[in-house]
Amino acid sequence: MLDYRTHTFLEVYRRRSFTRAAEALLITQPAVSQHIRQLEAHYRCPLFAKTGRGVEPTPAANLIYQRLLAMENDEGRLRAEAAELCERPTGGDVAPLRFGCTRTIADYVAPRLMAAHLSRHPHASVTLRAGNTRDLVAALEHGEIDFALVEGSFDRSCFAYETLSREAYVAVAAADGSTGLGASGTSGAATTLDAAPSPQTEAAPSPVTATLRPASIRELLGHRLILREAGSGTREILEKHLAAREVSLEDFAGVVELESIPTIKACVQAGGGISFMYRVAVERELAQGELVDITPDDFQIEHDFCLIWQRGSQYAPRYRALCAAWRS
Repeated sequence: MLDYRTHTFLEVYRRRSFTRAAEALLITQPAVSQHIRQLEAHYRCPLFAKTGRGVEPTPAANLIYQRLLAMENDEGRLRAEAAELCERPTGGDVAPLRFGCTRTIADYVAPRLMAAHLSRHPHASVTLRAGNTRDLVAALEHGEIDFALVEGSFDRSCFAYETLSREAYVAVAAADGSTGLGASGTSGAATTLDAAPSPQTEAAPSPVTATLRPASIRELLGHRLILREAGSGTREILEKHLAAREVSLEDFAGVVELESIPTIKACVQAGGGISFMYRVAVERELAQGELVDITPDDFQIEHDFCLIWQRGSQYAPRYRALCAAWRS
C-alpha cells in the first residue's frame, strides 16, 4: 500500500496546485503543504516552485512522478488481482490481460495473438481496448490499461518496451489504377498512377501493377490521399517520413481523413484515392488483386510494432515474457 503522502504528491503534480489537490483529496491545504515538505526532506531536494497561478514541478519532481505513478498503477493491478483471488481462490491459469492496441494491430494482428493466447490459456480473462497511440499512452498513464501494443512513437523515457515485430509500410491504390484525381489535381475521370497514354491513342490508361511503381514519392502528389486521423500511429509514420523528404500532406492534390482502416481500404478500392498503411493490414486485398502496392522506390519503410508499459513497473518481467511468447 502506498504512503498517503505519495498520493498527495501525485495529485499536486497533476493539478499544479496545492489548493486544488487539497480539494480533490478532501484534506486541508496546510496538510498538503506538510506532506510535500516531508517528501522534500525524504528526497533531499525541492519538488515544486511557486508561480503566479500555482506551482510547477522541478526536474527531480518529474522523475519522481513517473516512478511513483508506475507504483500507483501497479498497486491498482495488485488490488484487482488480490480481489479476484478472493472471489475465486483457485484463480485462473494466467494473469488477466487488460491492454490496448492501436487500430491496425487491433484489427489485423491482435486476433491472431489472442487466439494463440487463449489456446494456451483457455480460462484467461482478456480485455482489449482499441485507440490511437496518443489515447493509449494516456490510458497507460491513468492506469486504465496495463500495457499497449502500438505502432506510433512514444516517450522512451516514460515507457519501457519490447519489439513485437517489424512491419513494412506501403502505399496502395485501386487495382484498376483509379484515384479520383489526376496529376493536375483536378477532379474528374479516374486516372492511373503509371505512365500517361501516348498521343496516338484515346484508349484509357492501363491499370497500375506492382511492377510499375513510381520512383519517387513526388510522383504521387497529384493524387488524393486518404489517411487516418491526427494522433494515429499510421498517420504519424507517414508525416515523419514525408517531412524527411521535404514533402507534407498539403502537397497532395487532396486529403481525406477516415478513422476506420476498413473504410479507408474500401474507399481506395473504389477509386477514391491512394493511401499508406502497414502491409499486414492489406495483405488479403493485395493477394486477391483488389489493391496494388505502389510504394515508391524512395519510400521503402519498415517500422516496429512495440509492446509498451510504464517504465519502473514491477510487472515488467511479465510483459517481456508475454511479448516473447507472442513473437514465437
